[in-house]
Amino acid sequence: MTVDQKICVPWQFDTFVQVARREGALFDIPVVDGQANETIRWGEKNLVNLASINFLGLHQDARFLAHFLQSAQDYGLVTGGSRISQGVSRPHAELENLLSRITGKERSLSFATGLLANVGFVTGISARFMKSSTCQLDNSDTVFVMDNAIHWSIRRSVEHLPRDQQRFYYKHDDMADLERLLVMLAGKKVVVVFESVHSMFGDVAPMGEIIDLCERYGAISYVDDANGFLIYGPEQRPFAHEFTQMRRATFRMVSFSKSVGLEGGAIAGPDDAIQAFEILSGASVFTAAIQPPTASTIHLIMQYLSEDHTMIDRYLERVAAFRRRLEEIGCQLNTAPSYIITIFVGAEEKIGQVRSAFLERGYLVSALGYPIVKRDHALIRILMNWHHTDEQLDGFITTLKELKERYQF
Repeated sequence: MTVDQKICVPWQFDTFVQVARREGALFDIPVVDGQANETIRWGEKNLVNLASINFLGLHQDARFLAHFLQSAQDYGLVTGGSRISQGVSRPHAELENLLSRITGKERSLSFATGLLANVGFVTGISARFMKSSTCQLDNSDTVFVMDNAIHWSIRRSVEHLPRDQQRFYYKHDDMADLERLLVMLAGKKVVVVFESVHSMFGDVAPMGEIIDLCERYGAISYVDDANGFLIYGPEQRPFAHEFTQMRRATFRMVSFSKSVGLEGGAIAGPDDAIQAFEILSGASVFTAAIQPPTASTIHLIMQYLSEDHTMIDRYLERVAAFRRRLEEIGCQLNTAPSYIITIFVGAEEKIGQVRSAFLERGYLVSALGYPIVKRDHALIRILMNWHHTDEQLDGFITTLKELKERYQF
């Protein structure tokens, strides 16, 4: 057989791509020119960007850009290797120390992305490690109890574990179902995993109740706070009670790509466990870390957002006003008034058409269909940007009202 001959194995990629394109699950992804801000150059079109997760746009701020450039001069663009082989760069150490103070935890460990932090946690907390007869640990019997709407990175990380033995799911935000599982699993090494603000639905978990149940039944708690970090918590903001209660969680994961607006993630928790994760997580040993100037700029932005509440307070006020306008034109929104806004569309065949219609009119939105959400529960997800003008938001509302009437959602 020559190298030009095809290997006749039924991989099915060709058929999959054809069908996925026909059904709108796969499309040619445009090249972006310039920055992803409140507007974006998507292929040949300039779009008002309501899909960007860096919704505060702090990467545009001259203070932080100047700091990044100076840090690149001071620390370079690479770490040169893993933490164990090269040591921890000063920006990473400062970032981790500040995160520990903000979260009230003993120690923190940063990762290249929030997704890797979740993968690293699952790997580290359930590790079996034997270096010698005295240096060993076996937590391979760890049982994960997860909200059934948990983020893909957690769900995928535990798929190798046997379901109904080491992998259980409770109904989304259903405390009676969670308690049923914890009663059944009493005496085992159980970790309960949930998101603070759900990335797709925008709702906020009953964190106080979850942690109460964990403490009652001897489980540890791991909260994926990718979407709530530095947005919620102070008493003048929504969900203050739940985010105050969240500080009792055993472990807290944060992503820096949302409020901070830069890439990276971290886990904060008990000193001994976080130290062990340095080698047990894998995701901090076998892959690159956050670039040093990015880590240094994350530190500066975290400091700014944790000390000066003005920007986020005003942002949340604008989001609340925007939500009211959406409700006034009859949109069916997620019930929790978080900054993540979802608009119910319904029928699966509509969502691609609605998204395309928004693109034609100059707006980029996230369209969520099955399997991200249940069949015929398709959603549009909106993230208002700090830099959006009133004119841009007015135009979106007018367009939404028109498309809502056309597609009947």
